[in-house]
Amino acid sequence: LLEYKGKTILLDAGIHPAYNGLASLPFFDEIQLGKIDVLLVTHFHVDHAASVPYLMEKTDFKGRVFMTHPTKAIYKWMLSDYLRISNIDDEDQLYNDEDLSNSFQRIEAIDYHQQVEVEGIKFTAYNAGHVLGAAMFLIEIAGVKVLYTGDYSREEDRHLMAAEKPDATVDVLITESTYGVQSHEPRLVKETRFTSLVHDIVGRGGRCLMPVFALGRAQELLLILDEYWDAHPELDNIPIYYASSLAKKCMAVYQTYINMMNARIRKQFAISNPFIFKHISNLRNVEQFEDSGPCVMMASPGMLQNGLSRELYERWAPDQKNGLVITGYCVENTPARQAMNEPDEIPAMDGHKIPLKMSVDYISFSAHVDFTQNAKFIDEVRAPHVVLVHGEATAMHRLKSALQSRYSEREENIKVYTPKNCETVSLHFRGEKMAKTIGGLAATYPTENQALDGIIIGKDYQLSIMSLQDMTEQTGLVQSVITQRQFVPFNAGIGLLKWHLEMMFGDLDVVDVGKPNANASEETKQHQGSVLRVLDAVDIKRFDDTPNQLILEWVGGTVNDMIVDSILSIVLSIDILPASVKASNKPCSHSHHDQDENDDSYSRVAKEMEKEYKTMVAFLTDHFGDVQGDPEGKKVTVNMDGDMATVDCIKYAVDCDNGDFKKRVSDVVQRVRNTVKPLSLSA
Repeated sequence: LLEYKGKTILLDAGIHPAYNGLASLPFFDEIQLGKIDVLLVTHFHVDHAASVPYLMEKTDFKGRVFMTHPTKAIYKWMLSDYLRISNIDDEDQLYNDEDLSNSFQRIEAIDYHQQVEVEGIKFTAYNAGHVLGAAMFLIEIAGVKVLYTGDYSREEDRHLMAAEKPDATVDVLITESTYGVQSHEPRLVKETRFTSLVHDIVGRGGRCLMPVFALGRAQELLLILDEYWDAHPELDNIPIYYASSLAKKCMAVYQTYINMMNARIRKQFAISNPFIFKHISNLRNVEQFEDSGPCVMMASPGMLQNGLSRELYERWAPDQKNGLVITGYCVENTPARQAMNEPDEIPAMDGHKIPLKMSVDYISFSAHVDFTQNAKFIDEVRAPHVVLVHGEATAMHRLKSALQSRYSEREENIKVYTPKNCETVSLHFRGEKMAKTIGGLAATYPTENQALDGIIIGKDYQLSIMSLQDMTEQTGLVQSVITQRQFVPFNAGIGLLKWHLEMMFGDLDVVDVGKPNANASEETKQHQGSVLRVLDAVDIKRFDDTPNQLILEWVGGTVNDMIVDSILSIVLSIDILPASVKASNKPCSHSHHDQDENDDSYSRVAKEMEKEYKTMVAFLTDHFGDVQGDPEGKKVTVNMDGDMATVDCIKYAVDCDNGDFKKRVSDVVQRVRNTVKPLSLSA
């Protein structure tokens, strides 16, 4: 799971072949599946793809899923066969055929070297060589590049090309460590040993069982055996069976994507189809098999968990003439891995013990890199951070030690990580931020120290500078205006306010708002009062039902905000300005609509005190519930859990014996004071 810059990518979603049901799933309960943006599936093997239907249909995963065209073509058949041969109860099945079909419809297929971008995540698939359609993914987020190899092979075999190395600077390499520090024997030596071993088993009258995955290495082994049988006529009477219900369907896929294989197979295909075998028969089920003499049987699954390969393994194990040839990597705790230890007895699927007398041999045709290939690839990529995955703990740590020894001798600063399951590796990256000029700003080449006048637009971690006029055309964004509104306490008359504002802004008109028209704002529709418009930019509204409050409205902008700041400085200080006193006590040329209010200062103060008292009662009731008011003394008593506090609404003071309760009530009182009297001014 990769997380960077708010983006989340899941790399592969398989199952553990040694377990069934929920126990076989990855640690989905340790991550937030609903936040995953993209799932990238490298190839169709069950340990990399078999939990995809469960993830897509049984969880809150809402992301997009990508794999190559051959992987998607084989995915549905492979997992359908997995469901069919799984020897588990229906209630333990992770999903059914309907879930598989629904997930298939939502999967998006891509080609090698096709760059895909999903909300700031860029990724490209490259040939990984492991099986047909296997891909490694180069992922880029905000300039940081991560290469995830998945299972890959750097050795060209009879039908697949070797994995390629992306031509890019990689910051983090996530690579498999399946074989640790082991090295494979040369391919020709391995093929000779393999064919000799098979020949010996059938030569002594035995049956040769080769457990294989339905697709992948099976096709390589079929090509080898068909060629060997063709060169040895004495083996013509020994049948070779490929027991897979998928054989015919999947061979059609191999023939369809012949262009994704190596030059040798493409050249052969131009003459005749190399996947139409002369000496190999397809066997759909065990009922068609007549077990009457020596034969070679390739059957799935590859780790003997269940199915036909397990059935024949239990049937042939007691006969020493028979032989088991394991040709691929086997996961710990699987029957195939246990057989490699050659125990005296093996457990049958029904629970009883079966003697193991057949020969057991291991020849790895697994298309995974060995130490030599892996180390060379890591050297070529030259990523400063290498994360080892897909391997047993011992093999991973041995590979880490070997790599660190190589880099310390060369004095190269390359860090190698071997995280356990669910362990986080945190890496930090810092890079320069660069922005490109586009549109009209890019018409002429800028000179040194030239100032650019434009706006910076960020999209998917890419910055662009453009003029405001080009914004809609270049980005699809449109300009919007923000109308701002501020409520201000005000206790003077509108005439006095007008007089002060005219001294700063010139002549102003007072408009009486009566019956509102259809274009009026919501406040104007609901109230009646007066409106002052300053510099055709700011409206100052005072309504009759809220005489102690002004509403300032303006369109947000640098100039308009400065005008509002000036207006606020006058409004908040109008009561104490000496000019206000003079203006209120001598005749003037302008009229005051509320002269009586200005003259009756005592009545105005009394109304203000009553308003503040009622506001305090309302706030304290909302916070504490049990309050008693004293309208005459303008005091409020608060009771809670046996504690009592008295609030003086004139002085905004709190009297209480309990210090903690007093502080709690005082905090509420101060919030009320800041609301009713936001700015305290002194003469």
